[in-house]
Amino acid sequence: MRLKTPTGLSTRPTADRVKESLFSILSGLINFPEINSVLDIFAGTGALGLEAISRGANSAIFIDNATAEIIRENISRTRFENCNVLRGDFEKFLVKLAKQNQAFDLIFSDPPYAKGLAQKSLALVAEKNLLVEGGLMIIEHGTTEIFAAPINFQLVRKITYGHTTAITIFERKASS
Repeated sequence: MRLKTPTGLSTRPTADRVKESLFSILSGLINFPEINSVLDIFAGTGALGLEAISRGANSAIFIDNATAEIIRENISRTRFENCNVLRGDFEKFLVKLAKQNQAFDLIFSDPPYAKGLAQKSLALVAEKNLLVEGGLMIIEHGTTEIFAAPINFQLVRKITYGHTTAITIFERKASS
């Protein structure tokens, strides 16, 4: 199903070939019907979280500071339930979700490239324990961005697509 996308260049939806490749990789790592909760940070159109729901994940929360109405429209188009859209600053919402003792099985973070937001989202997810043990965090970022895995996060795989896009997958390991 084609999703509605925002006009202009302020939002960069994940390319279809990147999304297909990512979900092919994820299908080898996880069983989507066993995924209870998905968090899609910098959600844009909501495509990544909605794809996870379409493959059997139970629920999703989408965070974006500019495209909440487009995400809501795409949720309506797909007729998926158990979806919640939060419009505003991702840091504020991650802190709020942590205070509610929320933790997710699968987290997507697709921030604007080269602004330090990939590292910031990864660090905040780790600090606030928003990823369950054994859960995966997938970050889409620019190929020139380098960031360190927090304690208890293990690099699973990094894939580069062309000269601009890379995907890095981390797994949260058990605390020692």
